[in-house]
Amino acid sequence: MQELYEQYGRLLFTLAYQLTGTVADAEDAVQDVFVKIYEIDSARLTQPKAYLCKMVTNRCRDLLKSARRRREQYFGEWLPEPIPTENDSSLEAIVRGELLSYAMLVLLEKLSPAERVVFVLREAMGFDYAAIAEIVDKSEPACRKLISRARGKMGVPPEEQVRPEAASEQWVKRFVSALESGNADTVVAMLASDVTLVSDGGGKAIAAVHPIRSPVSVARFLLGIANQIAHPDSGITFRLAGINGQAGLLFSSPTGPDTIVLLHQENDKLQNLYLIRNPDKLASFNDKS
Repeated sequence: MQELYEQYGRLLFTLAYQLTGTVADAEDAVQDVFVKIYEIDSARLTQPKAYLCKMVTNRCRDLLKSARRRREQYFGEWLPEPIPTENDSSLEAIVRGELLSYAMLVLLEKLSPAERVVFVLREAMGFDYAAIAEIVDKSEPACRKLISRARGKMGVPPEEQVRPEAASEQWVKRFVSALESGNADTVVAMLASDVTLVSDGGGKAIAAVHPIRSPVSVARFLLGIANQIAHPDSGITFRLAGINGQAGLLFSSPTGPDTIVLLHQENDKLQNLYLIRNPDKLASFNDKS
């Protein structure tokens, strides 16, 4: 069992995290699977990767049903919990190949549990349709239909690669410099015409209740925050950090992590900004700030 965990534990966590959007649920799903595996005849583990992925998938589908009810009652916008990836080489290796960008994790919330499972297995984990059909107990044509439906809901064309462009470290630095300059025109010029800013406070931290749209509105909001942070008494510091396999910003107060910011760009313009402020979702960064 220890050998199985060492070989597949990280992979299963990556799968479970993308299916649930939270670290706690992902960890619970993986732990439950390895508890149950002790009761399974080793003869059934001739293909351990597929078998373990099937067990995790089934557990996550149950978790998604209860999570959907919780999110319907969530205060304000709900965003996936971010994970630190800069100091964990083993997780980073998985992230590079099998973790969708944060922007894609946000879009996954548009999908039904069945669509989400098939989409993640195919587009993130790289399973072929035969393997996916075996894992989800559906026919290959049914799986292909679910993928097509999922892409439609997410606005991803049938043949387009599912890899929205996360802002590079250099681009993030340039955007921060624009905000620090206080020049609204410079900031607006870096934003897409249909830019959207989403913030998640969960009722436990100040955040915009609804998404903010349009370059002028987003620039005004961000410049207001930049002015507050620049005040000598703010106590807020920030730095670049590796988050979900991409360059993000980690803001900290004297008491710990305050805000995670992740950016998604297209054609050298900032398309989406995600501000995660709910303290429950920043726990993984407590010893990394």
